[in-house]
Amino acid sequence: MLNDRAFFAALLLALISTQAMADAASHAAAGKQLLKLVNADQIAGPWYGQVNQMFGQRFAETQAPESKKAVLERYQAKADATLDKAVGWDKLEPEMVKLYTKGFSEAELNELITFYKSALGQKVLKQMPALFAESMKMTQTKLEPVVPQINQLLEQMTKELAPKK
Repeated sequence: MLNDRAFFAALLLALISTQAMADAASHAAAGKQLLKLVNADQIAGPWYGQVNQMFGQRFAETQAPESKKAVLERYQAKADATLDKAVGWDKLEPEMVKLYTKGFSEAELNELITFYKSALGQKVLKQMPALFAESMKMTQTKLEPVVPQINQLLEQMTKELAPKK
């Protein structure tokens, strides 16, 4: 009788564990699907662009002749490879899936997937980068006049915190 109970308890635990693993796998699959749909694999793209731009600017600053352009391209490729090791999609995806599955239930992820597959969702995906860029410009424009005031406050705080002599 005790062996039967132990067997059934172990079987029940195994079934629950299998279900939990299946649920986690399904949840992760929904996270992956959403990330693919919203082109999250391009999240690091701006970093690559900025780094390549830095190398291009340095190339221009050195006034290197056009015949040395291959040197620039070689170093840009090395920089891209370095970035790939740190922020390549193969490095980011597992952590992004964890982030999204932690933040959203599987049902919520599926709702988001349905939304982003819709005409409105597709429009949001297309419009969002431009809207975000314009929002940043607008905010920056509004912040520029207060930067001196913020710097002055920072200086005042620094003076107040400085040890008295």
